[in-house]
Amino acid sequence: MRVLTEIAAAGDALIDHHVLLDTRKAHSVMTLPDLWFLAKGLATLRHAYEQKTAVLCQADRFEFAEFVALCAQNRGLRVNAFTSFEDAIEWLIADWSQA
Repeated sequence: MRVLTEIAAAGDALIDHHVLLDTRKAHSVMTLPDLWFLAKGLATLRHAYEQKTAVLCQADRFEFAEFVALCAQNRGLRVNAFTSFEDAIEWLIADWSQA
């Protein structure tokens, strides 16, 4: 939650931005309830995560990232999980490239 808050603070001056959370090298022992609270935390920081947020992870952790994304989506946020950097970037810029 501390890192999500730091990311939110770093983007305070930005008007129109997306977020890429690269967790591929992160080591975690978070439980499903912990991940649910993390998604809830994203919603409390809505001002920073109101655009698109891509969660990039290792393939063996995809179900966990997908769970966070689903919980955040249930709170009205546009969050998706990815194992490919390229796919994450393509999703993040899709709206901008069509403008």
